[in-house]
Amino acid sequence: MTALKRAVFLNLFPYIRNTFFLSSNSAKINCNMKKRLVILSDLWGLKEAEWMDCYLKILNPYFKIEFFDSRKLVDLDLSDNSEGRLHARFVNGGIDRGVYKLVLQEKEAIIVLAFSVGGVIAWKAGLKGLRISTLYAVSSTRLRYEKEKPDCKCSLYFGINDRYKPDVKWFRDLELDLNLIDDKEHEMYREEDFATDLCQKIIEEQFEVRK
Repeated sequence: MTALKRAVFLNLFPYIRNTFFLSSNSAKINCNMKKRLVILSDLWGLKEAEWMDCYLKILNPYFKIEFFDSRKLVDLDLSDNSEGRLHARFVNGGIDRGVYKLVLQEKEAIIVLAFSVGGVIAWKAGLKGLRISTLYAVSSTRLRYEKEKPDCKCSLYFGINDRYKPDVKWFRDLELDLNLIDDKEHEMYREEDFATDLCQKIIEEQFEVRK
């Protein structure tokens, strides 16, 4: 493990399958008032999660955060680094396992922030009874195959240059807002500018912050 990845792991460790509470001295929101925010990773999970640090730093003072490594959630071989094989395993049973485990574990109402395949897991879990108040899903392109939406507010974000994003008709049929980000590709969620903007939006919406 490189020094950078070791540092990222240590930063993420308190969030993995555990809720992390800030000390009262550093919290911007009283711990008892914090809403629960579940974060689901993309296909790569913790292995390449350096970009996640930006989200955690901004959202940490406002939410009780729990982080799920999507690869672990669906019981994939963590030593397999082939994108093609990983994708196939998610599609061929992995997503369904992740949905089952997430619904089984999470019994309280939660806010969800999910990336790529993590957003598909969260969406399908919502259809299976997961109590989601708001789902923020970024670059979850396989949602284009979904015919119904979960009973929650859904805020979906796609790069305008992401070739696999749902088409306009899909958004219209499911009565969802179309949030296309100019000049961005599928992995725009790894970029600090997008992460900062999205986190600020989440905070403003969840706490009704006035600009």
